[in-house]
Amino acid sequence: MNKIAVIILCSAFFFVGLSVGRYFLPSTPSSENENYIQLASSEKSEEQEPAIWTCSMHPQIQQPEPGNCPICGMALIPLEKDNSDDDSPRAMSMSRSSRALADIQTTPVTREFPEMQVRLVGKLAYDETRVKSLTARFPARIDELYVNFTGVKVKTGEHLAKVYSPELLTAQRELLTAYKRDPNSSITRAARGKLRLWGLLPYQVDSIIKKGKARDHFVLRAPIGGLVVSKNVQEGDYVQTGSPFFRIVDLTELWLNLDAYESDITWLRYGQEVAFSVESFPGEEFHGRIAFIEPEVDRKTRTVSIRVNVPNQDGRLKPGMFARGDVAVKMAEGGQVFAPEFAGKWISPMHPEIIKDGPGKCDVCGMPLVPAEELGYVENVDVAMPLVIPDSAVLRTGKRAVVYVAKQDAKRPTYEGREVVLGPRAGNFFIVKSGLSEGERIVSNGAFKIDSALQIQAKPSMMNPQGGGPASVHDHGGTSTTAEADNAHQEGAAMVEISGDLGAQLLSPYLALQAALAADDLAAAKAGLKAMMEIAGHAGKLPEMLHSMLAAESLDDVRRPHFETLSNALIAAVKANPTSFTSELLIMHCPMAFGDRGADWLQMSEPLQNPYFGAVMLTCGDVKERLIPNQNGHDEHDH
Repeated sequence: MNKIAVIILCSAFFFVGLSVGRYFLPSTPSSENENYIQLASSEKSEEQEPAIWTCSMHPQIQQPEPGNCPICGMALIPLEKDNSDDDSPRAMSMSRSSRALADIQTTPVTREFPEMQVRLVGKLAYDETRVKSLTARFPARIDELYVNFTGVKVKTGEHLAKVYSPELLTAQRELLTAYKRDPNSSITRAARGKLRLWGLLPYQVDSIIKKGKARDHFVLRAPIGGLVVSKNVQEGDYVQTGSPFFRIVDLTELWLNLDAYESDITWLRYGQEVAFSVESFPGEEFHGRIAFIEPEVDRKTRTVSIRVNVPNQDGRLKPGMFARGDVAVKMAEGGQVFAPEFAGKWISPMHPEIIKDGPGKCDVCGMPLVPAEELGYVENVDVAMPLVIPDSAVLRTGKRAVVYVAKQDAKRPTYEGREVVLGPRAGNFFIVKSGLSEGERIVSNGAFKIDSALQIQAKPSMMNPQGGGPASVHDHGGTSTTAEADNAHQEGAAMVEISGDLGAQLLSPYLALQAALAADDLAAAKAGLKAMMEIAGHAGKLPEMLHSMLAAESLDDVRRPHFETLSNALIAAVKANPTSFTSELLIMHCPMAFGDRGADWLQMSEPLQNPYFGAVMLTCGDVKERLIPNQNGHDEHDH
């Protein structure tokens, strides 16, 4: 084959191959391929970002790979490097994958009336306005008792006793003499009035005139229907004017006397509905209305008495029953209360069940009705509806409160810290006085993780408002943890263990610490902590926790959450080693600690002294378990 033929043959193969290639391969990439390439490039870019793993509770911990925090045991989270697009020193950017991994969730700021529950305890009692005493209006002798024991139910007008009285006999004769002379004379009217004042009913007076003869004996009748709760005479007794015969109580309405703490008084109003339960009827709910709020705080219990009017037509409720009450309060701005049922209404100042659409008089007592606004209820609904945010979104330290706001125009998920002024707390929400606007989205889950990342990057954060470097592990003084921080400490609590021998040595200073917290004595509490530090040393989980408690600047920061962790560890130690203590120990339980989650602690003896609340709720709780020492090495429990 000559040279020209070879060239021609190679050219033919080239053009054939080019044609086949153009047939099977598109000239430009498809949009699907473009998206895939871009996504792969984005994922590769994110994968190539330098990853640092840190602890949301201890930001000084930084590792090149995932794992658990060596201090608290929490799972480490990825730390993103600062994004140059951030225009604020308090802003934090992260990739979408990091946001999902950190479980960052946002919630819009809304206007609404948040509802909180005010829980009260108390006891049912007689309605004092429905108690009648039957006393002697004239000297008499008790010849016969028809009601001869207490607890008898009587109806209005039923006979109670038969009496003989010379004075009553004389008064009857005076009436008959005057009536015979002139039935309409002033003397006759005076004689009638005298008998009426002595307790004779109108029909009894008419019966005397009709028969025309004075009676030797007179029958005492019940002025009201109800229960005879007191009997002060016996047959044959001779009583003088003013001597008590019987006391009768109408039980168709009762009073529920509840005790409210000082912190709850601001949310309680006259006329509010109270739902309550009693142990006699489990699962059943009864209702009443607040009719009176004591104007004075009890100096011993630091509580205010609240009186509730309770209907009891069926007689199922009994005076003396213990009750647990619950008031649902819708909070408005400025410490006001919003009650839709009272909007534009007029209420009786003596009988809260009397509610009318306009001014008028009470159907029971005749007093003028007052507008609901005068009793502390909100008047203008549109103006009083406050801004609210979830409590999990707020990071608090002393008087400062910080939230993280999502920036809507950022290319990457970006969250900026902002200080806000908070109002009162309502259940799981806070009222916001200033610092936020309606519609903004704030971080409701994961705010503490963002704040920790800012600390590591030396940016302003909750712990370091001016920035300049991460806070050390022991720099917890004066800070109030959020619910998320509490949960984190609870997860790390399992890392604190106390041996039996160490528990026996720590028991005495622990009991001193418990007594100091119950007495609201910060100095004594720190003295107990120092004594425990001397025993526990300075290395390990327990010393770390004790050191954090010593750095606290307030009683609340000593109590929450470390005292519970310490108590649980010590309880486990003494229960596992019953020979490590020589005297009986009591495990106490407060059901209202940590948002009604409840918490335990140890005491040597009763009465119960609550270390989680101190004087505010000193006696809240009960004995959960009794630990009895056993020198033979066998644990004994007395439930």
